[in-house]
This record gives sequence, C-alpha cells and structure tokens, in this order.
Amino acid sequence: MPHRIYFDNASTTKVYPEVLDTYKDLLTKYYVNSESLYDEGSEVHRMMEKARGAIAGLLEVNPDEIIFTSGASESNSLAIKGAAFSNKDKKHIVTSSIEHSSVLNACRQLEEVFGYEVTYLPVDASGKVSLEDVKKAIREDTVLVSLMYVNNEVGSIFDIDEIKEYVKKKSHAIFHVDLTQAVGKIPFSLKDIDLASMSAHKIHGLKGSGILVKKKHIALSPIISGGEQEFGLRGGTSNACVNMVFAKTLRFALENMDTTHVKSLKEYCLEKLGEMQGIHINQPNDAIDHIINFSYEKIPSEVMQNALNRKGFMVSARSTCESKELNTSYVLKAMGLSDAIASSCIRLSFSNENTKEEIDLFIQSLKEIIQQYG
Repeated sequence: MPHRIYFDNASTTKVYPEVLDTYKDLLTKYYVNSESLYDEGSEVHRMMEKARGAIAGLLEVNPDEIIFTSGASESNSLAIKGAAFSNKDKKHIVTSSIEHSSVLNACRQLEEVFGYEVTYLPVDASGKVSLEDVKKAIREDTVLVSLMYVNNEVGSIFDIDEIKEYVKKKSHAIFHVDLTQAVGKIPFSLKDIDLASMSAHKIHGLKGSGILVKKKHIALSPIISGGEQEFGLRGGTSNACVNMVFAKTLRFALENMDTTHVKSLKEYCLEKLGEMQGIHINQPNDAIDHIINFSYEKIPSEVMQNALNRKGFMVSARSTCESKELNTSYVLKAMGLSDAIASSCIRLSFSNENTKEEIDLFIQSLKEIIQQYG
C-alpha cells in the first residue's frame, strides 16, 4: 500500500488530538447517566450544561437555544420536520435543488407521506440560488425556508445574509440554515436565523455529535420521542461526554479559521489542473477555499476514484452520503452541466494538514491515470 494522502475533509476530518484526549478522560470518569439523581449524575449534568453555555457564548445565542443531536443530518431533520409538525396550518416549504440529502429526503418524506408541497429552487451556473427566486417562492402558507450556507460538492456560497433579511422582514416563514460546511471556514452570524444545523466531525470533532440552534420563539415537535432530555425535543439518554467536547471542538474551529494556507493549496492545485488538457473545473471562482470539484469526461467518477485510491489518494466524487449511488451528481446537473461532466466529477477537499508536495504527487498520479484510462 503506497503512502496515503487524505483529500476528503468535506466528508469528515481528523479529530483534534486535544479533543480526543479530553473525550477519553471524560469517558473514563463521567460514564454515568446525566439524568440520574445521585451526585455523580448531577455532576455530569452540570458539566454538560456548562458546555452548552460555552457553545452558546461562542455562537452568541442563549444556552437554552442549543439542542445537542447526533450530527447535522439529525439536526436538519429535527429543524424541517419539527417545524412542519408544529405548524400544521401551513403546508409549504422552500428549499434548494442542491441541498444535502438529509434536507432533500426530509422534504420528500413530508411531500409523500404528509401531503406537504415543496418548492425546490433552481441554482445558476455558479451553484447559487437567487434572492428573486426566493421571493417568488414564498407564500402565505410557507412554514419554512431551508437553505445551506455552503454547498458540500462544489463549495458555492449562498448569499444567506441577503436572503435572511428578506425572509424575516417580508414573510412569516421560519428560516433554517444548514451551516455544516461553513463552520470554521467562513464567518457567519446567527442573527435573524431561526434554526441552524452543524456537525462536529466536519470541524475535527467526534462523529455522532452535532447541534441544532433553535431560537426561543420557534416551536418544534420532537422527532425522537422519549424523556425530557434537550428541553423535551430529543428523547434518549444524553451522550454527555460527546456533547461536552463539542464546546472545545467549536472553539478550536472558530479560533483557527485562518484559511491562508488552504487557499494557497487550492490556488496551486487549480493552477496545475488548468495546465492539463481535458480537465473541467466545476465550481465558481468565489467558492469556498477548502473544496475543488473537477471532471475529466473520459473517465467516470468511480473509475477515477478507484484508480486514485490505488495510488494512495482518498477523494470523493459526490457527497459521501451519495457516493455509493452509481449516478450523476444532482448538484452539477442542477448547475446546467452535462451528464458526462456530472458523472465524471471528483471532489478534493483540503485541511491545514495538507501540503503542496501532496498536490504535486496527486497531479502526477492524475496524469498517469489519464494516460492509462483516458
């Protein structure tokens, strides 16, 4: 097996050593149920609430507006279904055609099982929704507008500040933002955002860890029934130690948001890809610094991924949640790209641990694969 190089950070990230060490220490000592009434349980509950307060402080919201979840997919489901089920007189939802599958499938279930109507907004060639389309889509019976901040396949950045201003001032719809790919990468404000999802494993934290920010004035119905954990919105024994270290994970992510190094890697890689004949770059110039999406039409995504894997490179094509589906990228198709491009895409996603030397090795291997298969 050759030396392995990891270019799949949009899928998941390596856990910070400090986060892992803290988790191990906590799990050894604080293993009891945080809801138990004996002293040890009370201590775990107190520490988890301290972490909730720290997260709230970092995000500039109230502690009771932080809901611990198992990750962004659950947060998205709770936001979308919870808002819909709490406002039964409104049966319309607005989202985009390039959302993460956890958003799209939640919306489809509401359509197919519960009779909701969903407007899937188109995107332009740069992978963004327009404010005008948002304006046209919102109706009196619109319960929710749910949009991502950063697309996970091409890195396009939605103009959330512009959109949220309209939604909050000109409609009665709840506004939900999927922040999964934005946290730790671009600045954001939760002002005028009612619901926001994020996941720890995208920011060098633990898998199975996430939060939903739910502003006080928003009513949600739980989608996991049980006890009164998480203010009655998420039944089940709290994953206390995981929840505790989310605070440290988020603090590190927000403190280490300098993208200078990652931006230099992206620019260098794009320059090298631009020198190669037949490479098509599938993203806008102002995409997030951490993601590159490209295609070589003569080699399908799966063939290219497997060839790169044999040479030691870990990359994705579509979202990893969709990567086992042998179809074209719905994101690239929505952007107006051809089937050939959408079925031959490769996504590279960088972290501060990657180097230009790794990119040189990647470009050399890519040339060899194209020569062999293309």
